Amino acid sequence: MLTALAIRDVVLIEALDLEFGAGLGVLTGETGAGKSILLDALGLALGARGETGLVRQGAAQAVVTATFEVPARDGEVANIFHQNGLELEPGEPLIVRRIVKADGGSRAFLNDQPASAGLLRELAPHLVEIHGQHDDRGMLNPRGHRALLDAFGRCDPGPVAIAHKSWRDAEAALAVARAEQDLAERDREWLEHAVAELTALAPGAGEEEVLAERRAAMQRGEKVAGELQGIAELLDGSEGGLSQLRQAARVLERIAGDHDALAEALAAIDRAITEAAEAQDRVDIAAEALAFDPAALEADEARLFELRGLARKHRVQPDELPVLLEELAGRLERVESGGAGIAKLEAVVADAHRAYADAAKSLSALRAMAAARLDAAVATELKPLKLDAARFRTVVEPQDEAGWSSFGMDRVEFEVSTNPGAPFAPLVKIASGGELSRFILAMKVALAEEGGARTLIFDEIDRGVGGAVASAIGERLARLADTAQLLVVTHSPQVAARGARHLLIAKSHDGTVTRTGVTPLDAAARREEIARMLSGAEITDEARAQAERLIAA
Repeated sequence: MLTALAIRDVVLIEALDLEFGAGLGVLTGETGAGKSILLDALGLALGARGETGLVRQGAAQAVVTATFEVPARDGEVANIFHQNGLELEPGEPLIVRRIVKADGGSRAFLNDQPASAGLLRELAPHLVEIHGQHDDRGMLNPRGHRALLDAFGRCDPGPVAIAHKSWRDAEAALAVARAEQDLAERDREWLEHAVAELTALAPGAGEEEVLAERRAAMQRGEKVAGELQGIAELLDGSEGGLSQLRQAARVLERIAGDHDALAEALAAIDRAITEAAEAQDRVDIAAEALAFDPAALEADEARLFELRGLARKHRVQPDELPVLLEELAGRLERVESGGAGIAKLEAVVADAHRAYADAAKSLSALRAMAAARLDAAVATELKPLKLDAARFRTVVEPQDEAGWSSFGMDRVEFEVSTNPGAPFAPLVKIASGGELSRFILAMKVALAEEGGARTLIFDEIDRGVGGAVASAIGERLARLADTAQLLVVTHSPQVAARGARHLLIAKSHDGTVTRTGVTPLDAAARREEIARMLSGAEITDEARAQAERLIAA
């Protein structure tokens, strides 16, 4: 619901702050007073093009701020905020501010968060519907007719949406499988060769690292084998160090008693023999550990080179070869069994298609029944609105499969015929300005609480009618105001008398500047304004009495 509108420097309005409430509010004033400026200002807040001509002469910028009360249950507005990365706390007012600069350019804000004019236009249908002489939005837009009919008839498209998703998902899976099958068929020969080659090699996980470490160890053994053999000869050969030390020890053993120094020499040689023998043992241990089989080294090298060569061929790491084999084998298996898999998917698609068609046909039947009830409800509203020669119908017709969607298989559109024998056509194409607004009012009354924004604005819906028809329009507007906030720009005293609140739009001139102002009317001022609407420039006592009767009625 629109709760407040603040306007600064828009055309003839210098500064204006208005508050609105529930029910029916009427805006009146003499022709040319500037009623359209209010609607232009509100349209600016709802994302209309920011024309620099809207900026009051001499002002740097025009600013319009509209405040809305958004019901907590209204998930659409919250979803739009969320999808655009904005925050809207539950229960807080929605404040829309639009700024247009005199030198060009505009800015928009939603609860002081920067927004685009496009986002304002996206929000607008959930906040306000403006129905004017040349309006082509709201109920005149066929894209919204299906949702209005579904709301009126309590037709739930949810099961159809679920069935549609299952069908489309199945079709997507089939398309992927067919594409893979086509690609795989083209690669069958290559796949067979690659799988055979990898299977013959039978690469193991981590095998390259094991082979590389073992090859490096054997290469080190090959490099030091000669040196170790030479060390063994120097230590334990027939002319080696140990042999020489043992000979010296035997000689010293015979003469060690002749002098203490000889005994000490013998002891030192014994120690040397022990250390040399220990060194020989260590060399033997190392030689055994580094021993290698040339044939094994050659086999490991050949295996390692083969692994690395095949990895380069397939542009993967050697350790990824087992995974590649599994993947290629799977692709080959799908090629060989692909026909059966595709046949299964085709059966799934056919079942999903049937399920969608069944659900959509059931929804179409519900819509057809709802359309008949809606047509009858609108028909009862046409005669009192001086549209007794007109006919209204809701077209529900199936589309070809290309037009099927998550909302069903139907095209839904409201059509009218304004004269006996005239063909039906879209409302916006054949109804005149006054007829158009009255048709919309009839449809709104018939739809009552179903769908649409909670704030409705009718711009001169009573143009060209008076008397009983104007009274009928006023009665229906008041009835509609029980379920939505209504603002009506009117020249009809019968309509103005129905208002729960009354705003007077007037133009003033101080000799240099012309301004438009809006004044909320109390009971006495309201009677005077309705009397003016009845009698014209000169307000008579008779007009005041008639105004009293209209208000009392």
